[in-house]
Amino acid sequence: MNQLLPTDVVDQIMRETRHFERAPEAFFKAWKRGAEIAGPEWFGDGTREGLRRAASKWDLRPNLLELNDALGVLSGGQRMFLSAMVSFYNSREGAAMLKRCGFEGLSDLGGLDLERRQVIADLVLNYSGW
Repeated sequence: MNQLLPTDVVDQIMRETRHFERAPEAFFKAWKRGAEIAGPEWFGDGTREGLRRAASKWDLRPNLLELNDALGVLSGGQRMFLSAMVSFYNSREGAAMLKRCGFEGLSDLGGLDLERRQVIADLVLNYSGW
């Protein structure tokens, strides 16, 4: 017995397949945008040139030691944004940083400006593992 799937189911499968094929590159673009907004000193080799020539998310890993040391002197929004970004790289470390920032849930991201919210939204939408 050969049964065809309904057209709407096939269309949904095709949309999701296309999305997840493109997700790694979209994640990298969002990550790089986030690093540009937050500042290159927190990512990769810590230089603007390193940010410019980065070819993958691996080239822009967050500098966890420096971030943790600076967390107390950054603005509230900067701490929240950087901690949320770190949580994609290392969930345990990111969660500890978010806790230090007073993060209690996703609604706390409402304190970020639109540009930073868009980066976090794009990272969530396109995350496929680090």
